[in-house]
Order: sequence, then C-alpha cells, then structure tokens
Amino acid sequence: MNKNRETNSNDTFPRAQLIQVGDMTMNIGKSMKNAFSDAGNVTLFTIAVFRETFTRGFEFKEFLYQCYKIGYKSLPLISITGAIMGLVLTIQSRPVLVDFGAVSMLPGMVAVSLIREMGPVITALICAGKIGSGIGAELGSMKVTEQIDAMEVSATNPMRFLVVTRVLAATLMIPVLVLYADLLGIMGSWVGANIKGEVPLILFFSQAFAVVDFLDFLPAVIKTFFFGFVIGMVGSYKGYNAGRGTESVGIAANSAVVLASLLVIIVDMIAVQITDMIG
Repeated sequence: MNKNRETNSNDTFPRAQLIQVGDMTMNIGKSMKNAFSDAGNVTLFTIAVFRETFTRGFEFKEFLYQCYKIGYKSLPLISITGAIMGLVLTIQSRPVLVDFGAVSMLPGMVAVSLIREMGPVITALICAGKIGSGIGAELGSMKVTEQIDAMEVSATNPMRFLVVTRVLAATLMIPVLVLYADLLGIMGSWVGANIKGEVPLILFFSQAFAVVDFLDFLPAVIKTFFFGFVIGMVGSYKGYNAGRGTESVGIAANSAVVLASLLVIIVDMIAVQITDMIG
C-alpha cells in the first residue's frame, strides 16, 4: 500500500508540471499567432495606404487641414521642448568643458548633439505622444460612432480621406517640427551660455554651425521622414481598427503612443547603424 501511494504521488507531481508546461506553450503559441496576425494586418494596411496615395481623387483640402493640425497646433509644445533641450544640455555640459578649458567648443557640441540625435528623437517622441494619440483617438471615436461606416455607405473612401491625409501630413510636418526644435534648441543653448557669461548671438551661431557638417544634417533630416510616417501610420492603424466599445478609443490612443514610441527608437537605431556604415 505504501508503495502504491508513493507511486501515485510521484505520478501526480510530474503531471501537474506537464499541465503547466502545456498551458505555457499554448499561451506562447497564441501570442505568436496574434503577433504574426497583427504584422500581416499592418502590412495589408500599409499597402492599402500606398495604393490610395497614388490614385486619383486626392483629398488636398483635408491634407492641408491635417498639416495645420499636426504642424501649427504642435508649435507651442515643440517650442518649449526645443528650448529646454538646448538650455539643459548647455547647463549640464558647460562645467565639464570649463574643467578641460574647452568652453569654445560648447556651441558646436550642442549643435551637433541636437541636430544629429537629441532633436529628432525627442521631438519625434513628443509627437508620438501628442499626434499619435490624437490620430488614434479621433479615428477610434469615428469607428465607435460608425462614422467610418457611414462614409463607406455614402461612396466616400475613408482610407483616402481619413488615413492617407493624416499619414502624409505627419510624414511632412514632423521633419519641419524637428528643424524648428533644433533651431530653438540652439537659441536655448545661447541663453544658457549667457547665464554665466556674455556671448554675442552671431558669434555663438557661427561657432555652432562651423562644426556641423552636411553629413550630420542630411541623415538626421531623412530619418525624421520615417519618424513621421511611422507615427502617422501607427496612429491611423490603431484608430481605424479600434473596437466597437467606448473604451476601445482609449485603448487605441494608448497603444498608438506606446507602439509609435517603440518604433521611433527602433528606426533611430537602424538609421544610426546605416549612417555609421556609410560614414
């Protein structure tokens, strides 16, 4: 009897472990299935956007309105962000450069840092939070209230009117916002440099742009177009494919911010690797 009990207890323990392993395997399989399904849906959505972009009937007025919303409406936030970037970078870097006797390198260091990396990435992340969530919430609310279905019934192409205009506006406006943030960042750096000294504005700008090379400027501008495309595409995809419940609007906006921010970092990493290989 004792031997039978020991055998039953020994059989029960591995069986429980096997059940746990099976459940874990099933969860991993479901996650992989959902990931591949989402990747396929995003690919089809992207192909549809490109197809509608190059067909007749482009919604030019809606495109200009989205450029106004994405570009002009974001100027206050981008202005504050750009100025603070340059100011903080100058305040943090100046004591180190003073110790090494290289204060004259401060304008060039700030300009290169802002133009090559800090300006594009931080501005894109700010835009992912503001623009990406806005597009996701707007299209998500239209999905919930069945406005998108009504557009399809009324022979209006919602993909062309809602998605293409927003994706193109984000792709074109975010590089402009990045350049604007870089300029204000250098202005903020000049303000920071004048806290403990007096540096003429023309001298500061001449020292700053004397260090910046064309190879510093061009890759940074090119990758901002990809940042804008990713932000517009993710926000549009999440909002356009939102669920029917009211809480799906918040889910679409939140997931758009998270995914767009992650993709911005990934695109920046790829761009840095490509730039290093070319350079």
